[in-house]
Amino acid sequence: MSSPPDSPPAPAVLPATPGAGTAPENTASLEFKARLLMLFMLLLVCGSAVYVLYARGAFESTQRLVLMAEDSEGVVVGMDMTFAGFPIGRVRRIELAEDGKVRILVDVASKDARWLRTSSVFTLVRGIVGGPSIRAYTGLLNDPPLPEGAVRSVLQGDASAEIARVVSAARELIDNLASLTRSGGSVGASLASVQVLTGRPNAPGGALAVLLGSEIEAKKFSVTLDRVNRLLARFDSLAAKTDTQVFGDKGFLPETRATVMQLNAMLGEARASLKKVDAILVDAQAVSSNAKEASADLGALRAEVEASLRKVDGLVGDINRKWPFSRDAEIKLP
Repeated sequence: MSSPPDSPPAPAVLPATPGAGTAPENTASLEFKARLLMLFMLLLVCGSAVYVLYARGAFESTQRLVLMAEDSEGVVVGMDMTFAGFPIGRVRRIELAEDGKVRILVDVASKDARWLRTSSVFTLVRGIVGGPSIRAYTGLLNDPPLPEGAVRSVLQGDASAEIARVVSAARELIDNLASLTRSGGSVGASLASVQVLTGRPNAPGGALAVLLGSEIEAKKFSVTLDRVNRLLARFDSLAAKTDTQVFGDKGFLPETRATVMQLNAMLGEARASLKKVDAILVDAQAVSSNAKEASADLGALRAEVEASLRKVDGLVGDINRKWPFSRDAEIKLP
């Protein structure tokens, strides 16, 4: 007997939950929060971008500087131009000029443009390690400031270009060292000469032969020294004899001293004789003064006689003029 088919179960009746009609409100709230979050993220990204642009000086006032270079290898847009190690400008664009040179357009912040003068020098240096760098040098800060849009040439230097020359010089130096140190080279010959020289002191003649160059010269020098020693010995004996003859008891010096004493005695006697002569001269001076007085009296007497003769002569003249038979007077010229 077959069993009757199972009848479908009756649906369970769920009890009604309170607040079942607020599902659309929760969904709308979640959508609003998501939109706020997306807006906040967008504002955050935009703020970060604005801050980065501000930090990189995108909103600062700048001054354009044009640098002319032979080539721009290694120079990229955005690299800094430094002054005394501090970045004061940034490369904005690189372009090729009509004459084939490279124009590097650099924006310099207005607040840092005071470090650039008309006499400033700009360099583009490529090091062995790392990229190139643009540097500015100002020696005279009292010069006029660099104008807007100024065009300046760049002095370029590449340290890696010197590597080939340095390697070539090092190779040449190594070759020279090898030629000096190989067998038969200058260093080997010098060492051999030094070895011979160090062995010379043990040979006949010793170090004297080394100094004079040969053993013969060393022997000549030794003979000369012996002669000098003999000459000095003779000189010593001669000095001893001279000392005996000059300073001895019967030497020249005692005899000379006695002679000097005798001369002093003779000089004393001569001095006494001179005193006597002085007395005689005093007496002679007295006699001569008396004779001078007598000669003065004779002069006066002679003058009186001559006056008397002139009176007599005048008297005779008067008699001759008054005499009647007198002759005419004659005038005789000398």
